[in-house]
Amino acid sequence: MTVTAERAGGRGHPRPAKSAHRQGSSRPTRDSYALFLLPGALAFLAVIVVPFLMNTGVSFTDWRGVGTPEWSGLANYRELMDDAEFWASFRHSLFMVVAMAAVPTALGLVLAAALFDYVGKHFGSRWAAVLRACFYLPQVLPIAVAGIVWSWILAPDNGSLNELLKAVGLGSWQQDWLGDPDIALYSVMGVMVWVQLGFPLVVFMAGLQRVDPQLHEAAELDGAGWWRRFRHITLAQIRPEIYVVLTWCTIAALKVFGAVYVLTKGGPGGATDVPSYFSFTTFFEKTQVGYGAAVSTVLTVIILAVSLIGLKFQTRAEDAEEGVRA
Repeated sequence: MTVTAERAGGRGHPRPAKSAHRQGSSRPTRDSYALFLLPGALAFLAVIVVPFLMNTGVSFTDWRGVGTPEWSGLANYRELMDDAEFWASFRHSLFMVVAMAAVPTALGLVLAAALFDYVGKHFGSRWAAVLRACFYLPQVLPIAVAGIVWSWILAPDNGSLNELLKAVGLGSWQQDWLGDPDIALYSVMGVMVWVQLGFPLVVFMAGLQRVDPQLHEAAELDGAGWWRRFRHITLAQIRPEIYVVLTWCTIAALKVFGAVYVLTKGGPGGATDVPSYFSFTTFFEKTQVGYGAAVSTVLTVIILAVSLIGLKFQTRAEDAEEGVRA
């Protein structure tokens, strides 16, 4: 009996020690998770933080790109506040916000609802996925390729759009779409709507999948039409996605560069100039490095402010949704 008890005790006793050993070894494992963040943190420091600080430092100097920079303090920023070209480029970027954020968000909501509620239910999810991929294709294309193709389409001589207007008897509508200062900006805006539309569409279709269908069924039984269900149920449920799309697209609009560079190079006569391209030409073509750095620094601060505001609204919408569910 004694031997059996001792053996039983010998068998049972080491288990707590083994469990304690496991508990003790789990702490270094959890702490070691921070090591996986180290490469990303170093990359962020090297690619984002350090260049931004260097650019900010250059913005306080008068420098032509060669020789020794001369400290000028806030002179570049004071000049920037009185620069009509900069403010004109900033106004153009507001038009880009409309073309790349407001219009694609509204159209993306309607198209996503149509693909999800009508095409998916009547023709199958496969057709909805095919159409979604077609709308998203411009997001995958390199902006240089898309810009060159659109420059062919919008060419004043033998351009596809002008030839089409002529073929259907609307020859009087033919324009120099990218060469006329009065319509060049609107032409670029139209191209950017085409480029940007796929992103909101994909995000909203993903958001619609998490909307509770029972809410729509109950509203339909109460006699609510499609528009009322979309307005009072769908929009309320996918509000976080709406804020994500608006924030992301607004940032993309503020820093748009490739499309302007390929299509118009800021012309004609600065009619399509935007802050990012204005900074580029000031920095590299006019070799006013300090002044160009000041433009890019102001643009970065504006983008950071927009990002923080968007995150605040998104967090507020998510908290409100969790409160409703609770």
